[in-house]
Amino acid sequence: MPGTLYVVATPIGNLEDMTFRAVRTLKEVALIACEDTRQTRKLTGHFAIATRLMSYHEHNERDRTAELVAMLESGDSIALVSDAGTPLISDPGFTLVSAAVERGIRVVPIPGASAAMTALSAAGLATDAFRFVGFLPPKTSQRRKELEAWKELRGETVILYEAPHRIAATLADIADVLGPERRLVLGRELTKLHEEFLRGPAREIQAELERRPSVKGEITLLIAPAPESAPVEPASESELRAQVEAAVASGVSKMDAIKQVAARHGLGKREVYRVMEADGPEKKNSRQGWLA
Repeated sequence: MPGTLYVVATPIGNLEDMTFRAVRTLKEVALIACEDTRQTRKLTGHFAIATRLMSYHEHNERDRTAELVAMLESGDSIALVSDAGTPLISDPGFTLVSAAVERGIRVVPIPGASAAMTALSAAGLATDAFRFVGFLPPKTSQRRKELEAWKELRGETVILYEAPHRIAATLADIADVLGPERRLVLGRELTKLHEEFLRGPAREIQAELERRPSVKGEITLLIAPAPESAPVEPASESELRAQVEAAVASGVSKMDAIKQVAARHGLGKREVYRVMEADGPEKKNSRQGWLA
């Protein structure tokens, strides 16, 4: 009978956040697969866990997966941990978990700490819908491109991780792309002695960090949803017609005038076009081909 793969969450800082179930599981399995044996040994030493450790990280994940799956199929149970928090959440483990699932091996989550959920619970931003995106690209052009995709994202708080040496550049890009007024919450050193939350627009948080000699520690950044658009004002057909004609009189092409008025009132361009077509046969003839 195959063993079980346990996906075990560990503390993100404060060791008191380790669960009783996690400690028991790590003591009972045949092997603990971990990112850095030195880091995990601090945890196992604290809780008197004598289970053998094996390194399992992004550089050996593919090679080690076959070995670990073979152990599971032979009947050994294995625990998968990351250096801190919940495995697979911006950490290695997906290859192993997916391989285990494909082979019908039981996968059991042992829940616990997660920096993303910890920060969200205390941020004071919307929690009914959120999007976790891990780390942004390190290159400015790629980072700004990804931020552009969230520009009109409404109703969702975005949660991401960032390295201390890139946080200033990321905050500057957020201010430029998403707007200087977008609300942010920065969580640093969560659950640790120097835990802090900074709240405000990107430029304010950036200025605060730049006043410090250095920025250290793990950073979780949350971006508030885009503000709701102002309600679209309804307009009568005569008002629509007058606005299109005024735009044309100012030098805008007929088709562009229709597009502008349609966007202003939340209408499709064909709706405005039909209004213009319906205002008289002599004018209708002069507008043939507007939508060509």
